Formats: sequence, structure tokens, C-alpha cells
Amino acid sequence: MRVKNACRKCGGSSNLSYHGGTGGVGVETGADKVYLVYWGSQWNNNDPSGEAAIQQKFFNGVGGSSWNNSVTQYCEGVSSGTISCGSSGTHATNPAGVLSGVWYDNASAAPSNPSQTSLASEAINAAAHFGNTTASSNTTVQYVINTATGNNASGFGTQYCAWHSSTSSNYGNVAYTNMPYITDAGTSCGANFVNSGSAGLTDGITIVGGHEFAETESDIYPSSGWLDSTGSENGDKCAWINSGQGASANITLSTGTFPVQSLWSNAFNSNAGGCVISYP
Repeated sequence: MRVKNACRKCGGSSNLSYHGGTGGVGVETGADKVYLVYWGSQWNNNDPSGEAAIQQKFFNGVGGSSWNNSVTQYCEGVSSGTISCGSSGTHATNPAGVLSGVWYDNASAAPSNPSQTSLASEAINAAAHFGNTTASSNTTVQYVINTATGNNASGFGTQYCAWHSSTSSNYGNVAYTNMPYITDAGTSCGANFVNSGSAGLTDGITIVGGHEFAETESDIYPSSGWLDSTGSENGDKCAWINSGQGASANITLSTGTFPVQSLWSNAFNSNAGGCVISYP
């Protein structure tokens, strides 16, 4: 997800299309699982914004929500270029209970300025930690690698707020998100984007986290899932909208109320496509 000031209509108006998948896998199907990793001893008694608690509450409630349901229109097992799956293929799913594990990997310090290679390595470590050591077990899983405050990868807060990727391993392809300490970036990554005052200082945690979560569901191994003609995913196309159709807003889950951005739906507006906060 790009920083706010770098994003003005990040994606075009064209719908998403399928790009063939990686080894036939393009979306998260079945029992989607999110694993949260708090990487490094820098997390020890050092979470000034309470990001871990907010993140865990969000992922404990977001599965099965109407906000996340738009991903279910996308599928794998169809021809490249497909725009509407209908009843074809195997669709992405939106099950309840997606948060499947939390790991504080804090026995030693994480790199102070982690590279993509080191983030990918930590994702592989997480796969081993959680027992996902076969290729099939990692086709419905995403690992969120959280770095502690002041300990973020290069470009955070000036170019991007977070990003997701995948890496090959002995456990198959492993999907992961680089999730910096979002509040370190202030308004560039969502502070007060939906809510005013002190309550809105943490808005970016779930705006950005939700963005990467939904993109991984519909493009698990980038960029072989669902993208538009510019290479934008379902979250990119709807990032940082503050008014009108698709404006970011609070949603209420069983675990609380959280600010989120909208997500692109090919089916919206009689299949013309658009950004939606809720999907039937």
C-alpha cells in the first residue's frame, strides 16, 4: 500500500482479471489462515500505540464480515483474462476465525532495517513454527511479519505503508506481508484518516492491515492472481478514498469497531466495477 500522498487513484477504472496463478494457485480458498508474527526482541515491552492488540482484535473478527466478502467473487482454475468467475473455478473464501496463531519471535533482535530477503526468511521461519511445512498447507495461509517501532524497512512512510509478497521455500510458496509499525508514519499511513482526535491516531493499523489482507486473499502469490491492466490489486484501486462511493469508513465486527478502506468489486454497478465497503 502506497503512502497517502503518493496515491491519487492508484488503480485505473478497469476491472480486475485473472492472471493464471502460480502452480494453479491464485487466490486463498478453503480455510483461510492469518498468522501474526511480532519479530524481534524490540517488541519486548515496546508497543506504545498498542498495535498488537488492535491488530489481533481486527483479525479475530474480520473473517466472515460483509466488508471482506467481495473477495469471494474472485477464483482460480479459470483461464487467464477471466473477469467474472460466475460458478466456474474455485472461489476465494471468507470464513470466520481467520486468525490462526500469534508468535512473538523475540529471543533475539530483528534487523534494524530489514531487507526483503530477511523478511522472507522470517516468513519461512514462521511457517516452520506454525507447522505449515508442506506446499499444500501454505496455499491458504498468509504470514504478517510485524516490525517494532523505529525498526522498519527502507521506504516505509515515504514510499509505502506495507506490502505483500511471496517466497519459495522447502515448504512451497509462502505468502507474507511486511507490516511496519504503522503509527510511526503518522498521517502518511492513515492516522486520523477516518476518525478524528486521539481515537484516530491508530486508524492506519487496520486500514493498511486490511488492505494487505484482502489483496493476499485475491492475489496470494503476486502478481499471478487478480489485477487490473495497470497491475493494481483490489486494495490498490480503492486506497485513500475520503469521500463518495468507496470512502474509507468504520465497520463493526464482533470484536469491535475498526476503520477500513473499501475494496474493488468487479460485480459492482452492473459489472462496471467499483469500490465497496460491503458486499452481499
